[in-house]
Amino acid sequence: MALRIRLARGGSKKRPFYKLVVAENTAPRDGRFIERLGSYNPLLEKGNQERVVIEQDRIKYWLSVGAKASERVDKILMELGVIGATAHRDTPKKSAPKKKAQARLQQQQAQ
Repeated sequence: MALRIRLARGGSKKRPFYKLVVAENTAPRDGRFIERLGSYNPLLEKGNQERVVIEQDRIKYWLSVGAKASERVDKILMELGVIGATAHRDTPKKSAPKKKAQARLQQQQAQ
């Protein structure tokens, strides 16, 4: 049973409101969850205290048990200082040109 700490969407059309929940990987996004850990309202200003409301002790408990946070939740928790920076937050590197393209570039530079 793989557990995730993720966002479950609520609210009406174009007025999102999210709940931070612990759920199984296979459960639907807005479906069954194990425990509600807080809420996130992206429509409020960043300085507003009601924008993100979390239960830090429960989040730390679930992380210690083995639950993994989704990328968005990971970013929110890092901004709040609940967890440190993680390795998977790096931006992907651009792929290098293919071998034939590199050979063509070398030939053009040699001429």
